[in-house]
Amino acid sequence: MRPYKELSLAEAATAIKELDLPAFRARQIAQWVYGKGAASYDEMTNLSRSLRERLAVELPLYTPRIVDRQISRDGTRKYIVAFHDGASTEMVAMPYGNRLTVCFSTQVGCAMQCSFCATGKEGFTRNLVPGEMVDQIILAEKDMGTRVSNVVSMGQGEPLLNLENLSAALEILNDPAYRGIGARHIVVSTCGIVQGIRAFADIGEQYVLAVSLHSAIQETRDMIMPRVANQPIDALIEAIQEYDRKTHRRVTFEYVLIQGMNDDRRHIDALIDICRRTHSNVNLIELNEIEESPFRPSGRKVSLEFVKRLKSAGIEATIRDSRGSDIAGACGQLKNERARLCSDI
Repeated sequence: MRPYKELSLAEAATAIKELDLPAFRARQIAQWVYGKGAASYDEMTNLSRSLRERLAVELPLYTPRIVDRQISRDGTRKYIVAFHDGASTEMVAMPYGNRLTVCFSTQVGCAMQCSFCATGKEGFTRNLVPGEMVDQIILAEKDMGTRVSNVVSMGQGEPLLNLENLSAALEILNDPAYRGIGARHIVVSTCGIVQGIRAFADIGEQYVLAVSLHSAIQETRDMIMPRVANQPIDALIEAIQEYDRKTHRRVTFEYVLIQGMNDDRRHIDALIDICRRTHSNVNLIELNEIEESPFRPSGRKVSLEFVKRLKSAGIEATIRDSRGSDIAGACGQLKNERARLCSDI
């Protein structure tokens, strides 16, 4: 049998049925694993010992662990999370008053190789399975001692290249019986995988879609994001328009400001044009520098002027409150620089 956390809720129910167990056991076990965060079947006290032992063999339950934690001066915490096979990834927990947002990973590493992002420099290892994504939220809650209110798939990986597993994880996160995070408090971020956006639209939930644009001019975007150079901006716009028609939800364009590359008037005008053609808003991100990249941030003055011009054109725009940059936990900074800890601890 497959490990339990590789399964969606529906697949787990089928697996339980195939073990000739009553249907209610599927919900009961899921409640222990995803509602209460049980780390092993031994914790499931309303299951007989013989059943717990059988489940441990038939549906192995692997639980990741935090092997490193860094705490920022703003209260943000960055974690390295190790999985049972030795792979590891990073996640970030960001407190905002009485809210707690977790930036979780969907893959170990990333294949997209965006030029300003440390994760892409590390390469791609594997997809995370549904339970490994949910476990990041559970681990953060236990460590912070606070209920997670918002989640964003802006950690390592391209979420829409792991959509099947991501969809299963989001179902668990959204279900009131388990994590109970409202759909509009769940953000899925993508580099702009056109077919992925179309498939995501068909899920039919009210999740928030964020698209990493970074330039509305094709040649500039191709330099910043070489792995999506084969997907023209016009095709991306069409996919976003289709997403709007199906979901009636606006898209957030994420835009990292890079000095001398995408921060001049020509780029502002191109971005305004795309925003007028889509149901969207803009979230500007001030570049967080990494050693592996020659790019530099545009600076606060340029950022404010960029926002001003967008707003004067009737475009809703904000500058992201970047958290955790002093511990390399901000946008574009995640990488397993101490992944060796996973084999040492």
